[in-house]
Amino acid sequence: MHFTLQQLKLFEAVSRHASYTRAAEEMHLTQPAVSIQLKRLEEQVGLPLFEHVGKKIFPTVAGKTMYQASCDILARVSELKNSVETLKGEVKGPLQLAVVTTSKYFMPHLLGMFLTKYPDVEPKLVFTNRAKVMQRLHNNEDDFVVMGQIPEDDHLETYPFLENILVVAAHPDHPLANTKQINLDEIVGERFLMREQGSGTRLVFDRLLEEKSLKLEPYMELGSSEAIKQGVMAGLGLAMLSLHSLRLELAAKKLVVLDVEGFPVKRRWFAVHLKGRKLSLVARTFLDFILTESHIILEHDKK
Repeated sequence: MHFTLQQLKLFEAVSRHASYTRAAEEMHLTQPAVSIQLKRLEEQVGLPLFEHVGKKIFPTVAGKTMYQASCDILARVSELKNSVETLKGEVKGPLQLAVVTTSKYFMPHLLGMFLTKYPDVEPKLVFTNRAKVMQRLHNNEDDFVVMGQIPEDDHLETYPFLENILVVAAHPDHPLANTKQINLDEIVGERFLMREQGSGTRLVFDRLLEEKSLKLEPYMELGSSEAIKQGVMAGLGLAMLSLHSLRLELAAKKLVVLDVEGFPVKRRWFAVHLKGRKLSLVARTFLDFILTESHIILEHDKK
């Protein structure tokens, strides 16, 4: 069989996504181009690799065998590339990261500072919710991921770095805006904007309420912290948000931070990867960079 690495990469992507379209998007190719390459791969193998059931595709027995072999081959090629990079001592090449959406207020800044120092690095940064970050983590799709709430799992390697300060934000004209030492049970009676179930911020808030034996029915559930912040500025209700995301709005006096019992809640951001994963020189260098330099973001925010 004379298949190419590109064909194996395309086959692995189609198998993982169970979709030619999503694989094509990931590989920056057209769907017909992906189909042609996989047709040629099937001709090399001499057996069909996928079968169509309705509108869905599933791997055949041969496809399952090919998928495992593809993962093994691509992993070995990646290890070889990492070894060569390490021997050369050159910090260059791809950097694949998945991060929760809330971290968009500081991760691009950290990455930008890193690229100033190492301009030959080729980053790919995926912003998504916590559930999908966890899925990518367990599928070993990224060099490492960044999240605020980590599960109890002995198979994970975790590195705390930046402090994540969570506060209750309100419109400046809200009746509680100038109130001191607000009890948490008063907040429960207010309209509250919250992230969807499963998000890291939502988990923190739910646990805080549970500790106080309080319950809160969200006024609205929104899919991003940015949408929630806009809702608070529009006077739709209160919300718990990361202080990193509020600096501009607080400076412009479009939002205020309420003095609420138990707040601010201080957590940490974590870089996470599976135990046993061998990080490339680029990934190791970036990990060291955020562990030692992320405090610069905090210093910048205070200005």
